Amino acid sequence: MLKIAIASGKGGTGKTTIATNLALTLADSGRTVQLLDCDVEEPNCHIFVKPNIEETWPATVLVPKVNQEKCTGCRICADVCEFKAIAVIKGKVLIFQELCHSCGACTLLCPENAISEIPREIGVIEKGKAGNIPFFQGMLNIGELASPPVIREVRKAAGESEVLIIDSPPGTSCPVIEAVKDSDFILLVTEPTPFGLNDLELAVGMARELGIPFAVAINRSDIGNDDVKKYCQKEHIEIFLEIPNDRRIAEAYSRGEMAVRALPEYKKVFDRSWKSIEAVSGKILAGKTA
Repeated sequence: MLKIAIASGKGGTGKTTIATNLALTLADSGRTVQLLDCDVEEPNCHIFVKPNIEETWPATVLVPKVNQEKCTGCRICADVCEFKAIAVIKGKVLIFQELCHSCGACTLLCPENAISEIPREIGVIEKGKAGNIPFFQGMLNIGELASPPVIREVRKAAGESEVLIIDSPPGTSCPVIEAVKDSDFILLVTEPTPFGLNDLELAVGMARELGIPFAVAINRSDIGNDDVKKYCQKEHIEIFLEIPNDRRIAEAYSRGEMAVRALPEYKKVFDRSWKSIEAVSGKILAGKTA
């Protein structure tokens, strides 16, 4: 299975537009493809692909629970907690579940075995189908701080197919790393503006640090300036997709319609982009199996 992550250094560049239209283009060509919306703080792929949700289940993390009868108030649990999720006040252990990162150190190191772990719901996972495309998305509960565990559950929910398309969160922080890690290829979406270039440089740094092959997609490619193209040329980065600032795409987007459906000529654009991704990714997979 070929895992393709769609990412960007900032929000609003068109990740979801590219992820959904690429998935639909592949499905129309006869390939088996799954679509994962890993932007769990603000998932929006469903607005465009309109899936029929068939199954829902909670996303949980393990948090400590203290047996106060066994606890001696030794403070070891609080001392080993790197995230200050445990405090000991007058010999009583207090757990701040929202700060817990589920590392398990307190449970492992408690000398009295007074700490166990219990599940805590932090979000929800949804599974469905958008036409013949299996669709998965996660939604982080309002007020929760840690999205990587929900993203991890979305990734685990996916089954087998020829291609897996992952719509990642924006930026270059922990949620993005969780979404794109172990991908075979990353398509970095940007726009030809100073902000777009700045955040593209950050995203390129992330991809290189992870050691994952990547290329660039430029959305609204005929606005702004050519600094993004000059940067890509200087850094020997290939541009696999360019989408012009077409008002018709924006109008289709505002109606929740897919560009390749509303404007069939764009299917050729996404098809050419996929052929470029496939050519590079095929060499990558061949190298892995050699």
